[in-house]
Amino acid sequence: MKILVINCGSSSLKYQLIDMEGEKLLAKGLVERIGIDGSVISHTTTGKDKKVIKKELKDHNDALEIVMSSLVDKEYGAIDSLDQISAVGHRVVHGGENFAQSVVIDDEVVAAIEENIDLAPLHNPPNIMGIEACEKLLPGVKQVAVFDTAFHQTMPAKNYIYAIPYENYEEHKVRRYGFHGTSHKYVTQRAADMLGKDVDKVNLITCHLGNGSSITAVKEGKSYDTTMGLTPLEGLPMGTRTGNMDPAIIKFLMDKNNLSIEEVDNIINKKSGVLGISGVSSDFRDLEDAAKEGNERAKLALEIFENSARKFIGSFVTEFDSIDEIDGIVFTAGLGENGIATRKNIVDGLKALGVKIDEGANDIRGKERIVSTKDSSINVLVIPTNEELMIARDTLSLIK
Repeated sequence: MKILVINCGSSSLKYQLIDMEGEKLLAKGLVERIGIDGSVISHTTTGKDKKVIKKELKDHNDALEIVMSSLVDKEYGAIDSLDQISAVGHRVVHGGENFAQSVVIDDEVVAAIEENIDLAPLHNPPNIMGIEACEKLLPGVKQVAVFDTAFHQTMPAKNYIYAIPYENYEEHKVRRYGFHGTSHKYVTQRAADMLGKDVDKVNLITCHLGNGSSITAVKEGKSYDTTMGLTPLEGLPMGTRTGNMDPAIIKFLMDKNNLSIEEVDNIINKKSGVLGISGVSSDFRDLEDAAKEGNERAKLALEIFENSARKFIGSFVTEFDSIDEIDGIVFTAGLGENGIATRKNIVDGLKALGVKIDEGANDIRGKERIVSTKDSSINVLVIPTNEELMIARDTLSLIK
């Protein structure tokens, strides 16, 4: 059974075609600059050379048409006919309180995604475009929505209600939702396998670290607390996002710099984080290079990020009855999987909790491994995330 996984952004579209018999990747690709001059698709079928196609694409329907034609192309395609696609799994960013798990898409589901556009105005509209385009191009093929927020719907109210007048939750659903749920769910399942535990009994602190970062406390295989909030702005300082800060800073910046709320919103989402601190880059690799060359602000940005991660991990430890109850701390995503120094610096700051890293074992990039010492109070694991495979698995389970 072959499942197509779609991840639509505002002007981009990522995709993978996966054969669920053996969970083999058949093809993957990226369409960029949709609706913008210079549209391009990069398509790779496993075992064949990458194919780059430059063609103007006015919308996501155009983008998916070229994806479909690439998948069945006789020269560089992966399948003989679109009839071989059994289902489509869509990454949908925000499901609000409507969805605590993935669902087969129907008119009611699309309407609920539309209702949550206010909570994810940049993401939910293109997610809907992708769903509608697939309905036209693959009529009769079942589609599944896999929500970034769904995994976190198991959090108790004490971990998602904000200390603002309660009617804002009742009337407008202002609460902590959390994101990266598909990634946190995937590494939770893999960590349980690696540690030889049932997934519904595993307790973890999962760290999805990259340009966007979030940390989650997982109790008995379910999300119990997480760092991102109503939007992906809350929590750790990220590539360009502030993370936690005094909310009064917003009015202060508006008054001092004569800025509109839209201008401040742009600053705290796109010009802050490690980019804002360093003045160098939002890419942690660039910051590491700059820090080695003596750039003090780049060094400071890395220290602030690592210190924030340590504080969140430490605070989440207190949500368990004892350290012995915690099976592992998991590092995943771009920086978590590849940041050897970042992992070491974060774990070195957890010595008060008895957590220790094995520097030899930690000398890896993008591989699964337990990287803690044998006498560490908590296992430390590196697990490359695979959100596309998680989406495909959820899709398979639902269409079956």
